[in-house]
Amino acid sequence: MFCYQCEQTAGGTGCTRFGVCGKSPEVAALQDLLVYALKGLSAVAVEARKHGITDGEVNRFTCEAAFSTLTNVNFDPERFPPMISEAVELRERLKGKVKAKAGAREYPDAALFKPEKTLEALIKQGAMHGIMSDVDADADVHSLKWLLVFGIKGVAAYADHAALLGQEDEAVYAFIHEGLAATLDPEKTVEEMIGLVLKCGEINLRAMEVLDAGNTGHYGHPVPTRVPLGQRKGKALLVSGHDLMDLEKILEQSEGKGVYVYTHGEMLPTHGYPELKKHKHFYGHYGTAWQNQRREFSQFPGAIVMTTNCIQKPQESYKDNIFTTGLVGWPGVTHIEDKDFTQAIEKALEMPGFKEDAPGKEVTVGFARNAVLDVAGTVVNAVKDKKIRHFFLVGGCDGAKPGRSYYTEFVEKAPKDTVVLTLACGKFRFFDKELGEIGGIPRLLDVGQCNDAYSAVQIAVALADAFGVGVNELPLSIILSWYEQKAVAILLTLLHLGIKDIRIGPSLPAFVTPNVLKVLAENFNIMPIATPDEDLEAILG
Repeated sequence: MFCYQCEQTAGGTGCTRFGVCGKSPEVAALQDLLVYALKGLSAVAVEARKHGITDGEVNRFTCEAAFSTLTNVNFDPERFPPMISEAVELRERLKGKVKAKAGAREYPDAALFKPEKTLEALIKQGAMHGIMSDVDADADVHSLKWLLVFGIKGVAAYADHAALLGQEDEAVYAFIHEGLAATLDPEKTVEEMIGLVLKCGEINLRAMEVLDAGNTGHYGHPVPTRVPLGQRKGKALLVSGHDLMDLEKILEQSEGKGVYVYTHGEMLPTHGYPELKKHKHFYGHYGTAWQNQRREFSQFPGAIVMTTNCIQKPQESYKDNIFTTGLVGWPGVTHIEDKDFTQAIEKALEMPGFKEDAPGKEVTVGFARNAVLDVAGTVVNAVKDKKIRHFFLVGGCDGAKPGRSYYTEFVEKAPKDTVVLTLACGKFRFFDKELGEIGGIPRLLDVGQCNDAYSAVQIAVALADAFGVGVNELPLSIILSWYEQKAVAILLTLLHLGIKDIRIGPSLPAFVTPNVLKVLAENFNIMPIATPDEDLEAILG
């Protein structure tokens, strides 16, 4: 195997024996083959669109399948052969539509291959189509192609979340196919690939906008909400991941059953949505970020449901009471296919639950764009009156790799006349810090999940308009932590918007060559984090 799509990849270069995330070589090969199949399907989809043919099933499947190859989503080898077969079946069906309308066409090898029949043979076949077998004459073109693939995986994840809520955009699907198909072209130049990478950022902005419309349309705009970090006496069910619809169904199906529902990880911001918080048994938040789940889940006295990415290898102590749903999978873990969460609710009722109340601390969530822009006038006046000197957007992914303490220290050392906006699970390095207020405005504003990056962009654009300047002229600095492919897509969106001086860490992507990094540095002044003291000094002077 060879995989370098996440920040924690072995040695900062690539996992070659076993994934740091827990991905086996067998699963890696199957995922590589699925991505190869999606490239072939995409080549046919691009040709079909030239002749006015689109296929909704192909669109949806492409996103679901790409999402399943993200870091920490699906580790179950039995789940991939059906998807590989479906990719080929959809490909051939779409070819038939094209042939009927425009005659036979020539396609690249990825659109012609036939999958093997057995799991073992598929694994061997997948080993021939991984990152290292995909050789380009130019190392920088190769780097940009995989940067594009990883960005598209992030876009596909957002598009899948949105589609589940009934929100879709043909332009998003068209680019996903265009981008994947482009990686099969051996004649692509560095300049052409940079253009596609930046277009991926543009399309990701649209995908996040569509997802935002789905979330706010179904559940209302988030409002500032205090969330307890303690426990309430009684039976307990924990929901982790990102999917709001899964949480909604769990809340509806557990209503009146005597079970309190808790969030974990990126589900924390869901407490701010009016249509979710109305459920009286939706109590509080348990635990911190995804990489701590094995310790935290072993101590949770109830059932656990993983809704999207972020699963780790379950410990035996809780393997019988953890469930997966949607695209998530782990060998030997019960998978809920039809969104009937009865099994998980019954398991929660069987388990002891919390024996006594333990209120604990509270944190505030719900500072999405509407909540922040409602007080935009106050914010603008506070800046003009020099009560607020600077804004920091400190967001992104959390992880176990050393170096992430930087983000805790940075927020703790940020001067008292600065405001910190945060989103995604990187917040768990400092989400419970008491930073105080400036003129009634909390110094720590939780914008939401990584899925809510659209809100952060809209806040920045609105503030720029209010001050009559460009986003790069705002007293705003972006400090990113990255781990997986949705973070890659968000970074590409920021670059598409022309935002400069972004600091990223704890390490730079292994799939970015020195020459590609040089281009990013020269055009956007993107840079690695240093130390909190050095970066604060450089930013604030």
